[in-house]
Amino acid sequence: MSLSSSSPLSLYSIPIVWFLGFYPNVLKGRLLVKTIGFNNVQPRDNVARLERHKDAEKVSAEIAAKARRLEAAHLNGTETFPLWGIAVLAGNYARMDNETLNKLALSYAVLRIAFNYIYANQTTRFQALLRSAVWTAATSIPLYILVKAANIVRLGL
Repeated sequence: MSLSSSSPLSLYSIPIVWFLGFYPNVLKGRLLVKTIGFNNVQPRDNVARLERHKDAEKVSAEIAAKARRLEAAHLNGTETFPLWGIAVLAGNYARMDNETLNKLALSYAVLRIAFNYIYANQTTRFQALLRSAVWTAATSIPLYILVKAANIVRLGL
């Protein structure tokens, strides 16, 4: 079977989007290893430990802030992941057009990559506004899929 834009590929986006939500946590871990070391006994306390080192002037405020932003990007990814997964499943259940679902899945993944990049590197109010705009655009995609799928099922299209 050859692949085309009309091939049923949207389900593959579910593990990809999960990875995109988890990747900032990997970057945070690498940052911790390079600075104060990663405590795997209490892994959720690592950013707080980094903050304490910042207060003792052993770690720069910029590094501590980046670790917090990476953690926040990871949390946001895990918070939005269920909405994405359910939307893709609903779209496939309703037999939405594969090409449409594929394009929406690709758009969502690209927006999540942009969101993570902006979040990890933002330092200004404008960048924070841009991050929020990207989040809004990304979140509108699964909501659109859910409404479209519900209409297809309701109307028997």
